[in-house]
This record gives sequence, structure tokens and C-alpha cells, in this order.
Amino acid sequence: MEALSTFLNNAMRQLDVPLLVVFPYIAVFTMLLVTIQRYRTATFTYSSLSSQFLENRKHFWSLVPMHYGILVVLFGHLIGFLVPRTVLAWNSYPLRLYIIEVAALTAGIITLTGMINVVMRRITTPKLRVVTSPADWVLFALLLVQLGSGVYIAVFHPWGSSWFASSASPYLWSLLKLQPEVAYVQDMPLAVRLHIIGAFVVIAFFPFTRLVHILVTPNPYLWRKPQVVRWYGGK
Repeated sequence: MEALSTFLNNAMRQLDVPLLVVFPYIAVFTMLLVTIQRYRTATFTYSSLSSQFLENRKHFWSLVPMHYGILVVLFGHLIGFLVPRTVLAWNSYPLRLYIIEVAALTAGIITLTGMINVVMRRITTPKLRVVTSPADWVLFALLLVQLGSGVYIAVFHPWGSSWFASSASPYLWSLLKLQPEVAYVQDMPLAVRLHIIGAFVVIAFFPFTRLVHILVTPNPYLWRKPQVVRWYGGK
């Protein structure tokens, strides 16, 4: 197992530049270009295409934890990216480090559980299978892998809030400044590097999916009043 891990790490090093330097720019460019083009030519598709009216019970136990959990996870990543020194200062006290690590892991598990329920709901409900597109299945697979790898990293490569602030954040800032420095993440565990690459895969695929709805409706349904759906007829 150790030999396989060493082999994969060495193989990944040969791909560091194309995957961690070139691909992020391709992903972001694709996201921006296709998002704008889709909005100009198919504005109606900028919707979450909610399936709540087709099935509501499983909807609550899948979409609600998934949405709330992912907001916490993304907010944590954003804080680590924007104010890494503040995060490191917070983590200088062990108790506060434990708090942020447990909170992040809990949010990740909640999000992953919600995402698994989303997929199971789509598989087990005939009405939903009919309205689920191939792009939806690809998106679900990408999100499951990304969330699963995130939880794996939190468990087996702990103190992520610290190493994200000290290594991943400078790497991302270097990309933003158009001065990519892959050395920041080159020596990180293979799972972490694959997680970073996976994030850019999701970004590249983003404009082809229903995720685009977050650009025009920033999640108001998280705090809106419940919608009442009434069915009439014998069926």
C-alpha cells in the first residue's frame, strides 16, 4: 500500500504543472465564458429546477442538510483564503483549534449525508429519475467524490484549517495574482492535491448544471416560509 502511494505521488508530481497551474485557469475561464453565454441564450435555465413538488418528505432530509452544511463548509474555506493569518492566530490556542476542526468535520459529514440522501432520493423515486438529466448524475458524482474526499482529509490529515491557511491559501492567491506557485501544495498529501483538482473540476462543470441558480437567487429558499402543495384528483 505504501509502495502504491509512493508511485501515485511520484506520478502526480509529473502532472503538477498541468493540473495545478494550467487547469485552474482553464476551469475558471470555462466557467465564466459558458456561464455568460448560457445566461444570454438560455436565461430560463437559470433555475434550481426544484423537484420539491414531485416529492417532499425525502426532499427535506436531503436538500436542507446538504445546503446548510455546504454553506458552512464553503464559508470556512473562504475565511481561510481571505484571512489566513487570522485563522492561524485563532488556531494558536489548542482549544480553539479543536473547536474549528470539530465544527468543520461536523459540517462536512452533514453535507455528505445530505448529498447521499439527494442521490438516493433521485434513484428511489421514479418521478425524479425521469426528470434527472445526465448532467445531474455527473454533478452528483463529482460532489459525492469531493465531499467524501473532504471528510477523508479531515479525518486522516487533520488540522486542515491550519495547513489550508499556511499552504493552500498562498497557492490560491498566487493563482489569483497570475503568478502561480505550485510549490506551496506540491508536498501536500496526494488526497489533498486531488481534492484541490476536484474543486476546479466542479468549477469547470458548474455552468453546465443547475448550480448556476446560485448566481441569480442566492439561496433565499433557505429561510423562506414552507410552500404548501395540494394535489387534486384520484392519482
